[in-house]
Amino acid sequence: MIFDISLPLALSLITVAVLFVHTKLGGKVKSLLGGREFTTRDVILLVVMMGVMVTVLGWTVVNIPEMAIMVFFLCAYSMVLFMFTYLIVPKWNVAVVGPFLFIMLYLLFRETYVWNMYLVNLFAVIFAICVSAYLGGLFTWKTTAVFVILLTIMDVIQVFLTGFMVGSGERMIALHLPVMIAVPAFPARGYAGLGLGDIFLSGLLTIQIAEKYGKKWGLVSITAIGVVFLLLWTAIINSEIQFFPATVLVICGWLTALGIRYLYKSPIFGAG
Repeated sequence: MIFDISLPLALSLITVAVLFVHTKLGGKVKSLLGGREFTTRDVILLVVMMGVMVTVLGWTVVNIPEMAIMVFFLCAYSMVLFMFTYLIVPKWNVAVVGPFLFIMLYLLFRETYVWNMYLVNLFAVIFAICVSAYLGGLFTWKTTAVFVILLTIMDVIQVFLTGFMVGSGERMIALHLPVMIAVPAFPARGYAGLGLGDIFLSGLLTIQIAEKYGKKWGLVSITAIGVVFLLLWTAIINSEIQFFPATVLVICGWLTALGIRYLYKSPIFGAG
């Protein structure tokens, strides 16, 4: 049997970092955003926009210039990185250093050995943490449930039925954009990858369970997601399935954490 602990471990460690950052900066983010929260309409629109973007990027008939994709991603990444840095150090001349460094490294070295897997992973992890820290606090328990349901449906359709999720990912990876993390599989051979959307989802679900039930249950969520991801990931890599929506793995782990809490609080265990 083939199995890989590297990818589930990487997901767990990044989610721990997301929870830590949210704990430290969540209050500042909410204050900066004026206490605004996503409505159900906002969440539906967000998923629709994600679906449209994946369709456009993955539909080979739509020949979007590579330069347009690069400019869009570089602008989005730089804006998020600037806002996150400014949140920590509220000085614009300090906050612009990160985006400037990222853009220069990408434009000058993306076709060279300097822009390697480790550097791409670093920027991908930073981006995932920044997005999670900003958007995590905008969701409520209700909008999180709506988002999870709609995102799962969209992901399953775009992976199994249309294949656009795979196509869009391959296009951005070909441009050397940090849209996923890639880690050496262990003890299996080769490499395993995970998209930023799946990492963001793990962070979002952990933030929500931590805010509702406490930090301890946030850590339980991280553990459950990691263990369930490992089990399902092992089943996948030992099957003939070539592509599978990782959102399903993350959500199964989160639901397991909720199930554990329900049993812990049930009269059976006397925790009432």
